[in-house]
Amino acid sequence: MNTTRQYDDLSPWTHEHVFDKGSHAAERGTRLVMWITAVMMVVEIAAGWWFNSMALLADGWHMSSHALAIGLSTFAYAAARKYAKDPRFAFGTWKIEILAGYTSAISLLGIAALMATNSIERFFAPSPIHYREAIAIAVLGLVVNVVCAFILGGAHHHGHDHGHGHHHGHGHGHDHHHDHGHHHHDLNLKSAYVHVIADAATSVLAIAALFGGWFFGWAWLDPLMGIVGAVLVAVWAKNLIVDTGKVLLDREMDAPVVAEIREVVEGDAGGDTRIVDLHVWRVGREAYACALGVVTRDPGLTADKLRERLAVHEEIVHATIEVHQRR
Repeated sequence: MNTTRQYDDLSPWTHEHVFDKGSHAAERGTRLVMWITAVMMVVEIAAGWWFNSMALLADGWHMSSHALAIGLSTFAYAAARKYAKDPRFAFGTWKIEILAGYTSAISLLGIAALMATNSIERFFAPSPIHYREAIAIAVLGLVVNVVCAFILGGAHHHGHDHGHGHHHGHGHGHDHHHDHGHHHHDLNLKSAYVHVIADAATSVLAIAALFGGWFFGWAWLDPLMGIVGAVLVAVWAKNLIVDTGKVLLDREMDAPVVAEIREVVEGDAGGDTRIVDLHVWRVGREAYACALGVVTRDPGLTADKLRERLAVHEEIVHATIEVHQRR
């Protein structure tokens, strides 16, 4: 068996592949939301101290955890941008954002546990509730969170929806046309968004519970809604941990791009060419790297030709190709 071994990049690798305009928009959005959340936190803590309301103080400190988490998302964008051209990062700095999203999801689990613990304690040791102040501040918090959600939603719409069509021939008398779309989420932005939505959801539950307690004397409704909110936040945190953990652990072999690579390399070969080793991993929201080993009976097949075939899939930004000629 004669072996031709060649390593090729589908395009010159630059770290700008992974820190794009969408990242800049997301950084601006999370920074603005961080400051809004921080101001709201200070207002709640000050109001709680001034009105001697433990409910307002507790909500203020709860808001501080969200401010820290959103601040972490903002820091991740800044760090990824700062080191985007640092050659020590082999595939760029995008995973700084993913690591921040994962850490933020862990903090959400901590918030959910704290909410559940406090709510259970309230069941057995209820304390007086200042309904007027608590409702007013909960409504204000809800308004702030809705505004923040719109800001982050606007940042998201700067575009990580990636749709494309491909038309290519493999040199075997067959042409293939592919129309497909890949939806890539900014998981760092998603983590900040989940914090905002979680806080908005707890505000809605709190408002419902406070009105129930105020008008109908259902004091038990407040801790019950706290437990419901904790479960909801925990579920969102779990989903975010799964999404970010998959990227951090390079679990991408079920991604659509893997099937596309196999089709491009093996699709029209009639069994003469097959992939014997394939590894695919994400290096950006819309960017994948791959390493593949190919065994072929086609004497004209080279790594350069495989590179030309793979180039129709622009999400594959780096490829290491090894070709073995078999007779």
